[in-house]
Amino acid sequence: MIRIVIVLTLMLGYAGIASAQELYMPRNIKKAYANQTRAKNGLPGARYWQNKGHYDIQLKVNAPSGLVYGREQIRYINNSPDSLPELVIRLICNLHKVNAPRSGYVSKDFLTEDGVTIDTLIIDGVNVPFDNDVATVGTVKLAQPLLSKDSLDLNISWHYTLSKQSGREGKIDSTTFFLAYAYPRISVYDDYNGWDQIEHMDRVEFYSDFNDYNVAVTAPKNYVVWGTGVLQNGAEVLQPAIAQRLKESYTSDRLINIASKEEMAAGKVTAQKDWNTWKFSASHIADVTFGMSNHYVWDAASVVVDSAAGRRTSVQAAYDDAAADFHHSVDFSRYALDWFSRNWPGVAYPFPTMTAFQGFADMEYPMMVNDATVGDQLGFAQLVQDHEIAHTYFPFYMGINESRYAFMDEGWATTFEYLIGVAEKGKAAADKFYKIFRVDSYIKDPSGEEDQPIISQSHQVSGRGYGNNSYGKPSLAYLALKDLLGDVLFRKSLHGYMHDWNGKHPIPWDFFNAFNNYSGQNLNWFWNNWFFSNNYIDLQLAGVKTKGNNAELSVINAGGFAIPFDIVITYDDATTKTVHQTPALWKSGNKQVTVTVPVTRKVVAVTLDGVLYTDYTPDDNEWRAN
Repeated sequence: MIRIVIVLTLMLGYAGIASAQELYMPRNIKKAYANQTRAKNGLPGARYWQNKGHYDIQLKVNAPSGLVYGREQIRYINNSPDSLPELVIRLICNLHKVNAPRSGYVSKDFLTEDGVTIDTLIIDGVNVPFDNDVATVGTVKLAQPLLSKDSLDLNISWHYTLSKQSGREGKIDSTTFFLAYAYPRISVYDDYNGWDQIEHMDRVEFYSDFNDYNVAVTAPKNYVVWGTGVLQNGAEVLQPAIAQRLKESYTSDRLINIASKEEMAAGKVTAQKDWNTWKFSASHIADVTFGMSNHYVWDAASVVVDSAAGRRTSVQAAYDDAAADFHHSVDFSRYALDWFSRNWPGVAYPFPTMTAFQGFADMEYPMMVNDATVGDQLGFAQLVQDHEIAHTYFPFYMGINESRYAFMDEGWATTFEYLIGVAEKGKAAADKFYKIFRVDSYIKDPSGEEDQPIISQSHQVSGRGYGNNSYGKPSLAYLALKDLLGDVLFRKSLHGYMHDWNGKHPIPWDFFNAFNNYSGQNLNWFWNNWFFSNNYIDLQLAGVKTKGNNAELSVINAGGFAIPFDIVITYDDATTKTVHQTPALWKSGNKQVTVTVPVTRKVVAVTLDGVLYTDYTPDDNEWRAN
């Protein structure tokens, strides 16, 4: 049994525990709580609401030109208490327009001449002019306000050309296309900001309502289409042998090659009509996306994600046969869906399909991921796919506002990426990769923007400031919280939060309050320390004194973050003893502590080991006896 005595020394200039109990809350967020749309116990408020759309979309994709024509009918339901005199329309693919805002340089191949052109816009039977000179957000005045609890119908036709250089969407190669964000959508109108009018830029991600979708994608003969949702008409668009393999894959634990390279080249896969229309359906989901190719091979299997219900998910992969890593993609996905469903987050994968499509983005979409090939680097390929699949939960199971609070989804995906990596590759390998890829670049770059509070809105930081605030720093915070609460209480709190906000739009204060509620603890000191501060990671071992059978360590938290760490004691016979410290060590708000550790032999060295928490000044983390 290890006995640890902690003596606290108050450091001047550092806020104490009393002032640490209040969390900064912007005025608009305060108003949402006052209006009872959100509750202080972390649950949706008694008056919580969110709007919804029913989308019926028809896309026609001309190959190899990449010219896309679209038509859609939208029934938009205003569940808010407000009358809406206008609608805000999002045209995300206008990112490719020359005059659209972007966060950095793009090549000419990324640009398209006109972007998305709205050909007709009809609202409740009335033709409405639309200004096609907009970037990614356009506003449409309504002839009559859309009243609270009422709905309206939109009919939209549009066209655009896929960019030659693919980003999150565009041409993957001359006859392979990825159609993300291919349709105009109504932006989110919510209870704390009203209309979301942040322009989409290539770094900032997305915020979407939960809508219902029926989508028909018309593609030329010999082009297979993969998409979000369940394929409704496989027997119509596939030749019988291929349709039968796909059907068998829905209950198969083993990988089935649905369509080989040779079969694709010989025209033996799709129905041999000039055009085939592929129909997909998905309900209460944040978005839909599609990929298509006339030469990608197609693998599939399935996995039980909910043992109690016996529910299976179809797992598919579409890729160039030369991509060595993608031949393992279905197996990677089956493992990931099983592991995520049963371990962390420990919530059954909620959707009927998951498809990995070879592209360039390393990007998540509902029921799909678009990942680059890394050849025979199978470990890295699996990690990237794990990360993107982890996004199933954040932002798609939970409707995160990524445009403002990317740490609420990227931080969790990074955390789950690490935890599944421990299971796949062992702790030492997972620790090493996490530190190199997620922590070291942050802590070794002391530029001012790197230490902006995590709560800073994502569209207001850039470069590494965006990346570190979205990925590494919040992931370290979530892992520190797991260490602080222990797995049982952490799981209870995480599951409570996810259950309450599944299919809804949580914001950071909902997350903070939910964990306070389900843990039964006031964790505001922790939230203030990690999310509202300019802290960084830097411990100092200021001194070691041995008194009889104890070693007294003076530890300074120069960086300020409430991190867990190990104390490694080395004895004169070269044996070692490790004593773990949880973030609770820093709960009082003091920046210097004395930790007393029982020892059994002469101590010759002491080291503070942050394990995952790479220290800014590691040289002062060691002490050696003279």
